[in-house]
Amino acid sequence: MSKAYSSNLTLSQYELIAPLIPPAKPGGRPRSVNMWAVLNAIFYLVSQGCKWRDLPGDFPCWSTVYTYFRNWRIDGTWVKIHDRLCSWVRADNDRPASPSQAIIDSQSVPTATMVNQAVGFDRAKYTKGRKRHTAVDTLGLVLRVVVTAASLPEREGGKKVLTAVHQMAEAVQRLYLIWADGGYSGQPFLQWAMDNFRWVIAVVLRPEQTKGFVLLKKRWVVERTFGWFNWYRRLSKDYERLTDSSEAMIYICMIRLMVRRLA
Repeated sequence: MSKAYSSNLTLSQYELIAPLIPPAKPGGRPRSVNMWAVLNAIFYLVSQGCKWRDLPGDFPCWSTVYTYFRNWRIDGTWVKIHDRLCSWVRADNDRPASPSQAIIDSQSVPTATMVNQAVGFDRAKYTKGRKRHTAVDTLGLVLRVVVTAASLPEREGGKKVLTAVHQMAEAVQRLYLIWADGGYSGQPFLQWAMDNFRWVIAVVLRPEQTKGFVLLKKRWVVERTFGWFNWYRRLSKDYERLTDSSEAMIYICMIRLMVRRLA
Protein backbone atom coordinates (compact mmCIF):
# COMPACT_ATOMS: atom_id res chain seq x y z
CA MET A 1 0.00 0.00 0.00
CA SER A 2 1.39 3.40 -1.01
CA LYS A 3 -1.27 5.54 0.67
CA ALA A 4 -3.05 5.42 4.01
CA TYR A 5 -6.83 5.67 3.76
CA SER A 6 -9.08 6.31 6.73
CA SER A 7 -10.89 3.04 6.08
CA ASN A 8 -7.72 0.92 6.20
CA LEU A 9 -7.27 -1.69 8.90
CA THR A 10 -4.47 -1.14 11.36
CA LEU A 11 -2.10 -4.03 12.06
CA SER A 12 -3.87 -4.88 15.33
CA GLN A 13 -7.25 -4.82 13.58
CA TYR A 14 -6.03 -7.02 10.76
CA GLU A 15 -4.55 -9.51 13.23
CA LEU A 16 -8.04 -9.98 14.69
CA ILE A 17 -9.55 -10.85 11.31
CA ALA A 18 -6.60 -12.74 9.77
CA PRO A 19 -7.29 -16.09 11.54
CA LEU A 20 -10.89 -15.97 10.27
CA ILE A 21 -9.91 -15.63 6.59
CA PRO A 22 -10.34 -18.91 4.67
CA PRO A 23 -7.06 -20.47 3.57
CA ALA A 24 -6.17 -20.68 -0.10
CA LYS A 25 -7.66 -23.62 -1.99
CA PRO A 26 -5.26 -26.55 -2.43
CA GLY A 27 -3.73 -27.09 -5.84
CA GLY A 28 -3.26 -24.60 -8.62
CA ARG A 29 -1.25 -21.41 -8.40
CA PRO A 30 -0.37 -20.35 -4.83
CA ARG A 31 -2.15 -17.28 -3.45
CA SER A 32 0.02 -14.25 -4.15
CA VAL A 33 -2.33 -11.37 -3.33
CA ASN A 34 -1.98 -9.59 0.01
CA MET A 35 -5.16 -10.33 2.00
CA TRP A 36 -4.64 -7.24 4.16
CA ALA A 37 -4.79 -5.12 0.98
CA VAL A 38 -7.88 -7.00 -0.27
CA LEU A 39 -9.76 -6.28 2.96
CA ASN A 40 -8.65 -2.65 2.86
CA ALA A 41 -9.99 -2.34 -0.69
CA ILE A 42 -13.38 -3.80 0.28
CA PHE A 43 -13.65 -1.54 3.33
CA TYR A 44 -12.67 1.43 1.15
CA LEU A 45 -15.47 0.65 -1.30
CA VAL A 46 -18.07 0.30 1.49
CA SER A 47 -16.90 3.49 3.22
CA GLN A 48 -16.50 5.69 0.13
CA GLY A 49 -19.30 4.25 -1.99
CA CYS A 50 -17.29 4.06 -5.21
CA LYS A 51 -17.69 1.57 -8.05
CA TRP A 52 -15.62 -1.61 -8.11
CA ARG A 53 -13.78 -0.44 -11.23
CA ASP A 54 -12.94 2.87 -9.56
CA LEU A 55 -10.91 1.41 -6.69
CA PRO A 56 -7.60 3.30 -6.37
CA GLY A 57 -4.70 1.80 -8.24
CA ASP A 58 -2.64 1.12 -5.12
CA PHE A 59 -5.13 -1.60 -4.14
CA PRO A 60 -5.04 -5.03 -5.82
CA CYS A 61 -6.83 -5.33 -9.18
CA TRP A 62 -10.54 -4.58 -8.77
CA SER A 63 -11.56 -7.87 -10.35
CA THR A 64 -9.47 -9.78 -7.80
CA VAL A 65 -11.02 -7.82 -4.94
CA TYR A 66 -14.53 -8.37 -6.28
CA THR A 67 -13.89 -12.10 -6.69
CA TYR A 68 -12.99 -12.42 -3.01
CA PHE A 69 -16.08 -10.39 -2.04
CA ARG A 70 -18.32 -12.56 -4.22
CA ASN A 71 -16.82 -15.91 -3.17
CA TRP A 72 -17.04 -15.04 0.52
CA ARG A 73 -20.64 -13.91 0.05
CA ILE A 74 -21.55 -17.23 -1.56
CA ASP A 75 -19.76 -19.50 0.93
CA GLY A 76 -20.93 -17.52 3.97
CA THR A 77 -17.51 -16.28 5.06
CA TRP A 78 -18.72 -12.73 5.70
CA VAL A 79 -21.46 -13.99 8.02
CA LYS A 80 -19.04 -16.30 9.85
CA ILE A 81 -16.55 -13.46 10.44
CA HIS A 82 -19.38 -11.18 11.53
CA ASP A 83 -20.80 -13.70 14.00
CA ARG A 84 -17.39 -14.43 15.55
CA LEU A 85 -16.64 -10.73 16.04
CA CYS A 86 -20.14 -10.19 17.43
CA SER A 87 -19.54 -12.82 20.13
CA TRP A 88 -16.19 -11.20 20.97
CA VAL A 89 -17.76 -7.75 21.31
CA ARG A 90 -20.45 -9.15 23.60
CA ALA A 91 -17.79 -10.84 25.72
CA ASP A 92 -15.83 -7.58 25.84
CA ASN A 93 -18.98 -5.95 27.26
CA ASP A 94 -19.42 -8.71 29.87
CA ARG A 95 -22.43 -10.15 28.07
CA PRO A 96 -23.15 -13.85 27.39
CA ALA A 97 -22.50 -14.99 23.85
CA SER A 98 -26.22 -15.56 23.31
CA PRO A 99 -28.51 -12.53 23.77
CA SER A 100 -31.73 -12.94 25.72
CA GLN A 101 -33.49 -10.02 24.00
CA ALA A 102 -33.49 -8.62 20.48
CA ILE A 103 -35.08 -5.73 18.59
CA ILE A 104 -36.47 -5.91 15.05
CA ASP A 105 -37.29 -3.11 12.65
CA SER A 106 -37.01 -2.31 8.97
CA GLN A 107 -35.36 0.48 6.99
CA SER A 108 -36.60 1.46 3.53
CA VAL A 109 -33.91 2.81 1.20
CA PRO A 110 -34.07 3.89 -2.46
CA THR A 111 -32.29 1.82 -5.06
CA ALA A 112 -29.86 3.04 -7.66
CA THR A 113 -31.09 3.57 -11.22
CA MET A 114 -29.46 0.43 -12.59
CA VAL A 115 -31.06 -1.87 -9.97
CA ASN A 116 -34.19 -3.59 -11.32
CA GLN A 117 -34.51 -6.76 -9.23
CA ALA A 118 -36.48 -7.07 -5.96
CA VAL A 119 -37.61 -3.44 -6.09
CA GLY A 120 -40.95 -2.25 -4.74
CA PHE A 121 -42.75 0.78 -3.33
CA ASP A 122 -43.19 1.35 0.41
CA ARG A 123 -46.47 3.25 0.69
CA ALA A 124 -45.91 4.14 4.34
CA LYS A 125 -42.60 5.90 3.69
CA TYR A 126 -43.16 6.86 0.05
CA THR A 127 -39.95 5.11 -0.95
CA LYS A 128 -39.31 3.09 -4.09
CA GLY A 129 -36.53 0.63 -3.46
CA ARG A 130 -35.72 -2.08 -0.96
CA LYS A 131 -36.34 -2.75 2.69
CA ARG A 132 -33.73 -3.92 5.21
CA HIS A 133 -35.42 -6.13 7.79
CA THR A 134 -32.98 -6.11 10.68
CA ALA A 135 -32.69 -7.87 14.04
CA VAL A 136 -30.18 -6.53 16.57
CA ASP A 137 -29.24 -7.37 20.15
CA THR A 138 -29.47 -4.88 23.01
CA LEU A 139 -25.99 -3.55 22.15
CA GLY A 140 -27.18 -2.67 18.66
CA LEU A 141 -25.10 -5.40 17.00
CA VAL A 142 -26.76 -6.95 13.98
CA LEU A 143 -27.88 -10.54 14.43
CA ARG A 144 -29.36 -11.02 10.98
CA VAL A 145 -30.55 -8.80 8.14
CA VAL A 146 -32.81 -9.74 5.24
CA VAL A 147 -33.15 -7.40 2.25
CA THR A 148 -36.39 -7.52 0.25
CA ALA A 149 -38.44 -5.30 -2.01
CA ALA A 150 -39.78 -2.27 -0.13
CA SER A 151 -43.34 -3.37 -0.87
CA LEU A 152 -43.09 -6.39 1.44
CA PRO A 153 -45.18 -5.81 4.60
CA GLU A 154 -43.45 -5.47 7.97
CA ARG A 155 -44.87 -8.69 9.39
CA GLU A 156 -43.88 -10.77 6.36
CA GLY A 157 -40.36 -9.34 6.51
CA GLY A 158 -40.33 -9.93 10.25
CA LYS A 159 -41.02 -13.61 9.68
CA LYS A 160 -38.09 -13.82 7.28
CA VAL A 161 -35.59 -12.14 9.60
CA LEU A 162 -36.76 -14.02 12.70
CA THR A 163 -36.44 -17.29 10.80
CA ALA A 164 -32.87 -16.31 9.88
CA VAL A 165 -32.14 -15.47 13.53
CA HIS A 166 -33.56 -18.82 14.66
CA GLN A 167 -31.20 -20.60 12.26
CA MET A 168 -28.27 -19.24 14.26
CA ALA A 169 -29.03 -22.13 16.67
CA GLU A 170 -26.78 -22.05 19.75
CA ALA A 171 -25.87 -18.40 19.18
CA VAL A 172 -29.44 -17.44 20.20
CA GLN A 173 -30.31 -20.26 22.58
CA ARG A 174 -31.09 -17.78 25.40
CA LEU A 175 -33.30 -15.54 23.24
CA TYR A 176 -36.89 -15.27 24.43
CA LEU A 177 -38.06 -11.65 23.95
CA ILE A 178 -38.29 -9.60 20.75
CA TRP A 179 -39.03 -5.87 20.89
CA ALA A 180 -40.82 -4.33 17.90
CA ASP A 181 -42.83 -1.30 16.79
CA GLY A 182 -46.49 -1.05 15.88
CA GLY A 183 -45.88 -2.31 12.35
CA TYR A 184 -45.45 -5.82 13.77
CA SER A 185 -48.59 -5.78 15.92
CA GLY A 186 -51.38 -8.22 15.20
CA GLN A 187 -52.30 -11.50 16.80
CA PRO A 188 -51.37 -13.73 13.82
CA PHE A 189 -47.74 -12.53 13.79
CA LEU A 190 -47.39 -12.64 17.59
CA GLN A 191 -48.86 -16.14 17.66
CA TRP A 192 -46.62 -17.25 14.78
CA ALA A 193 -43.47 -16.24 16.72
CA MET A 194 -44.68 -18.05 19.84
CA ASP A 195 -45.74 -21.24 18.02
CA ASN A 196 -42.60 -21.57 15.90
CA PHE A 197 -39.80 -20.25 18.11
CA ARG A 198 -41.30 -19.78 21.60
CA TRP A 199 -40.40 -16.10 21.44
CA VAL A 200 -42.52 -13.32 22.90
CA ILE A 201 -43.04 -10.23 20.74
CA ALA A 202 -43.30 -7.03 22.83
CA VAL A 203 -44.77 -4.18 20.78
CA VAL A 204 -43.74 -0.69 21.91
CA LEU A 205 -46.14 1.98 20.68
CA ARG A 206 -45.55 5.70 20.47
CA PRO A 207 -47.45 7.50 23.28
CA GLU A 208 -50.56 9.30 22.10
CA GLN A 209 -50.63 13.10 21.87
CA THR A 210 -46.83 13.34 21.61
CA LYS A 211 -45.04 15.53 19.10
CA GLY A 212 -41.51 15.51 17.78
CA PHE A 213 -38.81 13.05 18.81
CA VAL A 214 -39.65 10.61 21.58
CA LEU A 215 -37.19 8.08 22.99
CA LEU A 216 -39.03 4.75 22.92
CA LYS A 217 -38.01 1.84 25.10
CA LYS A 218 -35.61 -0.53 23.31
CA ARG A 219 -36.72 0.68 19.86
CA TRP A 220 -34.06 3.38 19.85
CA VAL A 221 -31.35 0.69 19.79
CA VAL A 222 -32.13 -0.50 16.28
CA GLU A 223 -32.60 3.09 15.10
CA ARG A 224 -29.07 3.83 16.30
CA THR A 225 -27.83 0.85 14.28
CA PHE A 226 -29.48 2.32 11.18
CA GLY A 227 -27.63 5.53 12.03
CA TRP A 228 -24.35 3.61 12.01
CA PHE A 229 -25.13 2.52 8.44
CA ASN A 230 -25.13 6.19 7.41
CA TRP A 231 -21.37 6.39 8.01
CA TYR A 232 -20.88 4.04 5.06
CA ARG A 233 -21.70 5.67 1.73
CA ARG A 234 -22.26 2.37 -0.06
CA LEU A 235 -25.31 1.93 2.20
CA SER A 236 -26.81 5.38 1.51
CA LYS A 237 -28.74 3.70 -1.31
CA ASP A 238 -28.99 0.11 -2.42
CA TYR A 239 -26.54 -0.14 -5.31
CA GLU A 240 -26.41 -3.93 -5.46
CA ARG A 241 -28.02 -5.98 -8.21
CA LEU A 242 -28.61 -8.92 -5.86
CA THR A 243 -30.16 -8.70 -2.40
CA ASP A 244 -27.52 -11.18 -1.18
CA SER A 245 -24.86 -8.59 -2.02
CA SER A 246 -26.86 -5.92 -0.17
CA GLU A 247 -26.91 -8.09 2.94
CA ALA A 248 -23.18 -8.81 2.62
CA MET A 249 -22.43 -5.07 2.47
CA ILE A 250 -24.27 -4.57 5.77
CA TYR A 251 -22.34 -7.40 7.43
CA ILE A 252 -19.09 -5.87 6.14
CA CYS A 253 -20.12 -2.52 7.60
CA MET A 254 -20.67 -4.16 11.00
CA ILE A 255 -17.38 -6.08 10.74
CA ARG A 256 -15.54 -2.79 10.24
CA LEU A 257 -17.35 -1.25 13.20
CA MET A 258 -16.76 -4.19 15.56
CA VAL A 259 -13.10 -4.71 14.70
CA ARG A 260 -12.41 -1.05 15.50
CA ARG A 261 -14.02 -1.48 18.91
CA LEU A 262 -12.09 -4.65 19.70
CA ALA A 263 -8.68 -3.33 18.61
